[in-house]
Amino acid sequence: MEVLFGKSWKVIKYLISGGTAAIVNLGLLYLFTDIFGVWYITSGIVAFAAGFIVSFVFQKFWTFTDKSTENIHIQASAYLVAGIVNLGLNTLSIYLFVTYAGFHYLLAQIVAGVIIACESFFVYKYLIFKKLP
Repeated sequence: MEVLFGKSWKVIKYLISGGTAAIVNLGLLYLFTDIFGVWYITSGIVAFAAGFIVSFVFQKFWTFTDKSTENIHIQASAYLVAGIVNLGLNTLSIYLFVTYAGFHYLLAQIVAGVIIACESFFVYKYLIFKKLP
């Protein structure tokens, strides 16, 4: 596939990996909020955490083809820091979009997720999963 898509293959893999994590996130957000009646902010935090785990595994091993486990604890820690920052941005964004813009909570999550995905690609590529010389 890389031959067919060239350099954009990494972006496509990033989108597939992120899309998978987003489906987990949105699915759990819906499940907890609409089915179990959990407050959407609490549901968002739990769903984001599950999506975070799915995202790390896919991004490390597939998107950025980093098969090494030697520094995985450092990468996981950096990814966790980025994830915590993103969780704060995600939660704040959902709250602002729902409370002040009148978005439905799922639409708010989608918009927040797109913004965070764009920022995260560069953080992951150039900081967390960069190839060392």
